[in-house]
Amino acid sequence: MTSHITTHVLDAVAGVPAAGVGVRLVRHEGGGLTTIASGATDADGRNRDLGPAALEPGTYRIVFATGEYFAARDQRTFYPEVTIDFVVEEGQDHYHVPILLSPFAYSTYRGS
Repeated sequence: MTSHITTHVLDAVAGVPAAGVGVRLVRHEGGGLTTIASGATDADGRNRDLGPAALEPGTYRIVFATGEYFAARDQRTFYPEVTIDFVVEEGQDHYHVPILLSPFAYSTYRGS
């Protein structure tokens, strides 16, 4: 079963999936943050198991451990983490949040 939140990380410089990137799903709650799930990207740069099959509506954050990923490749990076905040709405079955990553830039969008 696919979780409510999935992601895909591509290393835009190397032209390969970014395997082994640490990923954490966090919920904004009452002025604080609560970690819902954590894991890492697989050999294809994907994480399909980031959290439960359903989430309550609200604001969430995905945190990508990009500094650790680049350090393991002996590359400098400007971003020790990439954080993406997004809103989960009632009635939405799935959110796919991919990133294209390089040591000094990243881009993201709502995938399908």
